[in-house]
Amino acid sequence: MKFEMTAPLEVGIACRDLPRLRRFYEEALGFAFVSEFAVPAEKSAASALSAGGYTVVRLQTSYGERIKLLAPNAPAAGHEPAAYILDRSNATYLTFIVADIEAAIRRLLDEGIEFMTGGRHIEVRPGVYLAFCRDPEGNVLELVQYEDITSYRPDLAKGRS
Repeated sequence: MKFEMTAPLEVGIACRDLPRLRRFYEEALGFAFVSEFAVPAEKSAASALSAGGYTVVRLQTSYGERIKLLAPNAPAAGHEPAAYILDRSNATYLTFIVADIEAAIRRLLDEGIEFMTGGRHIEVRPGVYLAFCRDPEGNVLELVQYEDITSYRPDLAKGRS
């Protein structure tokens, strides 16, 4: 069984200075602003991203590829092992936007993959579900399902002319 992808691959980039990194990608590299939103602590901790909430900015190339710049609201202090993804500066992960997140999680659990989100998905905002795991080499992977993909990616609406 393959994942049924519903959108192009996206890359998340953990950062400390969100305005500076956003300016770089927009001004130096020509990415277009798509959206910015804040995720509260209770949702971000359950999602394995950050204990204290985070802000994400989505940017898009003229070809439709997207990156997500993510900054924790309260960066981790010291050099303790990272408990959350955004506790590590320069952390990156691959995002797979899937049609059925529960089926995708089951498939990976069957392969022996452990989830940072406890083998379940988290609804981080209405209609948006995610789960994080690590691949066999330790790289972080995100699975995301949108109840309405066109609300997130109107450019992917079926039947466009």
